[in-house]
Amino acid sequence: MKKVLNIGIIGCGAIANEKHMPSLAKLSHLGKMVAFCDVVVERASKAAAEYGDGEAKVYSDYKELLKDESIDVVHVLTPNLYHSPITVDALEAGKHVMCEKPMAINSVEAKKMLEVSVKNGKKLTIGYQNRFRQDSQVLYKACASGDLGEIYMAKAHAVRRKGVPTWGVFTDKKLQGGGALIDIGTHALDLTLWCMGNYKPKSVTGSVYYKMKDNIEGNLFGPWDPNTFDVEDSAFAFIKMEDGATIFLECSWALNTTDAKEARTSLFGVEGGAEMKLGADRKPEVVFNSAKYGKLVEAKPNTHSDVAYFNRPNESPGVLEAKQWLECIINDTEPLVSAEQAYVVTQILEAVYLSAETGQTVELSKLDSNALIRF
Repeated sequence: MKKVLNIGIIGCGAIANEKHMPSLAKLSHLGKMVAFCDVVVERASKAAAEYGDGEAKVYSDYKELLKDESIDVVHVLTPNLYHSPITVDALEAGKHVMCEKPMAINSVEAKKMLEVSVKNGKKLTIGYQNRFRQDSQVLYKACASGDLGEIYMAKAHAVRRKGVPTWGVFTDKKLQGGGALIDIGTHALDLTLWCMGNYKPKSVTGSVYYKMKDNIEGNLFGPWDPNTFDVEDSAFAFIKMEDGATIFLECSWALNTTDAKEARTSLFGVEGGAEMKLGADRKPEVVFNSAKYGKLVEAKPNTHSDVAYFNRPNESPGVLEAKQWLECIINDTEPLVSAEQAYVVTQILEAVYLSAETGQTVELSKLDSNALIRF
């Protein structure tokens, strides 16, 4: 594989401008953005002017972009409804694909992405950049080393006090497939499963709430239109794994609580526990707890050193995610976030919605994904 990849951007909205394109721009030695596509062609033109070279191409139809054989990899950054069809088409066109989270709106479409990736021998990863935070890396290494012993209980946290996104199509169920659960709950669940090293869910019992659509006051991102708010604001689930371990997932865009936690996990093992928190300086930290020397002990590794040239400003989770992704294509290694792992996350999210709709516990082995294809 050549050493500098040609990258196509499909979807030039908020996540492209806030995460992907700025991150890729810092990695020009690994890849360059040569094509930009958006259904609003002015957005694609603006992105090309800011992040492309003078020869970057602009498209309003992603299928035209995929015809360019010089493009090696595409980033799919569209509303959730289009993740699967665009990704499948890109893989069939011989491109490697980074698809923003969630993988798809249901597990049928996610499985299709996975199968086409394998069939065509092209790499596929999903945008779970929180794995690249330093606190996440420390926690993962501790779990992988067995420091916590058997992890039999976990909590996946994705709770905002009042942070409903008011841009884009976040509150549009048809385009997104859901609300807070599929938006931020997916990050917390991904972190939890990854650190536990456990991707074998057995059953899911979930509750989904549509309580806050008219409670606009105090939202971090300003008011929204209640008339176009048809997704859940909160979701909670009890997930039982095949080995007996359990996970409690709490997720909300707007919960009347002073204990907001987002993209965090708490793990409880036989030998010790670990909790992701925000420290007194509002920086993320991991607090490990165990018993030593006849006493209860807590430890907080330094995950945000200020030593010059060690924690460089450009090493944000988004940059690290993009760097690892491009390097795995160039070196033919596996991405940190595998499509197989993301598929399991999608299955669980789908089961939460189905459990809430039916009022029943959903057995993953009996999950009929077709029941959730509503569109």
